[in-house]
Amino acid sequence: MGVFMCDTMMVVLGFTAFIMVNHVYLGYSSPLDRDFQTRKLQEFKSYFLQREQVSLASSSSSPSSPATIGSGVFPVIAYGADPTGKNDSTDAILAAISDAVSGDGVGFLMQGIANLGGVHISLEGGIYKISRPIKFPVAGRGNILISGGTLKASDNFTSDGYVIDLSSPSSSSNSQYNYEFVTLRDLMLDCNFRGGGIRTVNNLRTSIDNCYIAHFTTTGILVQGGHETYIRNCYLGQHITAGGDPGERNFTGTAIDLQGNDNAVTDVVIFSAAVGISISGQANMITGVHCYNKANGFGGTGIYLKVPGITQTRIANSYFDYTGIVAEDPVQVHVSDCFFLGDAFIVLKSVRGVVNGINIVNNMFSGSDKGIDIVQLDETNQEFKEIGQVVVEKNNVNGMNLKATIAKGVTRVNGTSWTVDFNKILVFPRRIKFVQHTLMTDASDAFPNTVLRNISENQVLIQSDAIVEGTASVTVDQGLWISS
Repeated sequence: MGVFMCDTMMVVLGFTAFIMVNHVYLGYSSPLDRDFQTRKLQEFKSYFLQREQVSLASSSSSPSSPATIGSGVFPVIAYGADPTGKNDSTDAILAAISDAVSGDGVGFLMQGIANLGGVHISLEGGIYKISRPIKFPVAGRGNILISGGTLKASDNFTSDGYVIDLSSPSSSSNSQYNYEFVTLRDLMLDCNFRGGGIRTVNNLRTSIDNCYIAHFTTTGILVQGGHETYIRNCYLGQHITAGGDPGERNFTGTAIDLQGNDNAVTDVVIFSAAVGISISGQANMITGVHCYNKANGFGGTGIYLKVPGITQTRIANSYFDYTGIVAEDPVQVHVSDCFFLGDAFIVLKSVRGVVNGINIVNNMFSGSDKGIDIVQLDETNQEFKEIGQVVVEKNNVNGMNLKATIAKGVTRVNGTSWTVDFNKILVFPRRIKFVQHTLMTDASDAFPNTVLRNISENQVLIQSDAIVEGTASVTVDQGLWISS
């Protein structure tokens, strides 16, 4: 009995008082009870030994190691990334991405693109130094999120690369697109004057949301091909400034370059770059954008439309701050409800002499009384020859020259002919397509006949068959196009 009690004490010592109570009871029980209680003790012993082994295993592994990651979330620190920005974290971040996109997913988005269910590569609020572009190792993946931190290009980062590069890897997919529904959110990208910020190539439904991209030398965001990249609530600037920068004339690069169709840029601030937004794809939408990048006076451009003949771009509710819009051979362009400050203006640039389907309406222009036209023509290559359906109207101006394609003039009449000159206001020279004129005479017994004699050089000449005294009003339209 004494030996049994000693063994039992060694086994259960340090576990629970409950077992100790059972042990004391054994000393005064029958042999049958002792056998029963011994079996119970052995069960308790086995249970607690198992718990101790689990506890030791848990304490020996890091709490943030990949082995303990929750489903679908891949924190880069668990892969060895340094959130202080002191050490290079490229390999660690790429390893997290590789694990995140290595699965087959469940079902498909676009045919050939696996739905990964919203896997999340989390930067966990850290600042990470990288020496190579962050890329996906495989194509044909979708429903992926990268968010929540800062990526900074190192001093040896390639000068023509992008901090995040969503282009196709060497392995191809079975889809016509590389990726679908990739979201880049709540990120700051410091390009360190070593290239660009984000590149997305032939992707579908990409979201770039609440990102701050600075210190690029090439392009802040480059969209090549694909469909429906949405850029929202972002800030882009080559140099971090809030305007009036002494080095503004030396700004270079392009903040956003849309080389694809059906994209949207919404509620975006572009505070420094040579070109704010360059567009060479069709059917893009720009709204709520504030461009105060390189000023017109230093050779900068807010939005440059380089889609001659097939522009199909809508620009609305935006703010052009000392920098304006240039459109090459524009066809179907709409600019409305925008504010142009600091002598900013719109240029229609002739490449092959085509301009058609243009609405420049309901905008506000504010300048410094330097005689600058709100809408200008650049006919350096050649004159505009194919002109139709151009409407420049209902804009209001302070300190600049109002220009329009529809104008009205009133003049006093005393004689048999009168001329109304519209050159100061009409956009196109030597072009009037429609004229409507009326005559109101003070003589109650006079009914003169009038005829339109000439509309050359944007001057309307009207003659009457008798001397009249009164008031004449004339309405002209340059953009009306009627085919017969």
